[in-house]
Amino acid sequence: MMHDDQVDIDIDIARQMIRDQFPQYRHEDITSVRSSGTVNVIFRIGSKSTARFPLRAMNPTECANMLRSEAAAMVEIGEHCLFPTPQTIGLGEPGPHYPMPWALQTWIEGEVATPHGLSGSTTFALDLVHLVASLRQADTRGRRFDGQGRGGHLSDHDDWMSVCFENSEGLLDVARLRDLWTRFRALPSAGPVVMTHRDLIPANLLVRAGVLSECLMAAVSDQPTRR
Repeated sequence: MMHDDQVDIDIDIARQMIRDQFPQYRHEDITSVRSSGTVNVIFRIGSKSTARFPLRAMNPTECANMLRSEAAAMVEIGEHCLFPTPQTIGLGEPGPHYPMPWALQTWIEGEVATPHGLSGSTTFALDLVHLVASLRQADTRGRRFDGQGRGGHLSDHDDWMSVCFENSEGLLDVARLRDLWTRFRALPSAGPVVMTHRDLIPANLLVRAGVLSECLMAAVSDQPTRR
């Protein structure tokens, strides 16, 4: 188990729920997908679809709202991203052996990018440049970054930094670090609010023949140079 609040879900439960709630997949082969992700488990349905089940326990209503929000984000990134992105097909309901809603999504063929496999590829580097540039052209509609630890207004992270400073006493020059943090917080914005990828790491990129073939999810950030 990766989490204390982890919900049990296995291939047998997933198959039953998928086939009961979406009978159009009754004759499709359903298999587990190996993934480095820690918050969802994914099952492939045939050749064109997947089912994604959240792993951490949460209120079913909150879970449904989260999945709907993610679905809307997928539509939005799909409108601006130059590369294919997965789209939500439908939302599943809780069942006797799994207590939360879950999502059906499209499947896009490709291999997960690796930290070193494409490090020398100019084509892949340019694909990433074009990906970031295309997202920055999107209208943020007045939104700002709402995540933790990955950009946005530095003052939003004051509480976490206070914990870090307290836990670092005796290990680091905390007085100097506090001073640096205070000065960083006073810096002007690096630029206008732009759309940016929330987690641009190899695990969230698919490639085919050395070319970027898919990107996953996005978020709004007001600090483009921090991503």
